[in-house]
Amino acid sequence: MTNKNKLSNSEILAAQIIEGIKDKKGLNIVKIDLRKIGNSISDFFIVCHGSSNRQVDSIAESVIDVVRESIGDRPNSVEGRTNAEWILLDYVDVVVHVFQEKMREMYSLEELWADAPLEKIKD
Repeated sequence: MTNKNKLSNSEILAAQIIEGIKDKKGLNIVKIDLRKIGNSISDFFIVCHGSSNRQVDSIAESVIDVVRESIGDRPNSVEGRTNAEWILLDYVDVVVHVFQEKMREMYSLEELWADAPLEKIKD
């Protein structure tokens, strides 16, 4: 008999990513579930923002550390650390977007994926 409540690998990864974001006080965390969206590039997008480039970089570093320590995974690629206005961590099944607030507003990823279920994460 299988356990229907068992979390998938991407759900476990997303949970650890969210913990890493919370550790550095990431703001307005949302999890966008792309699993039922045709041609989606991953299972989840995790989106948050920080109040400065230093905080954005710190959030990204925390996610990398928490995921590595808890499940031994590393991002496939990391983009945007130089300016730290928008850092993307690609874990293949889960893609993390850590923005500065003005960049998050400009790109509006939540609106771009409006067909996907969105979960707002409580602090």
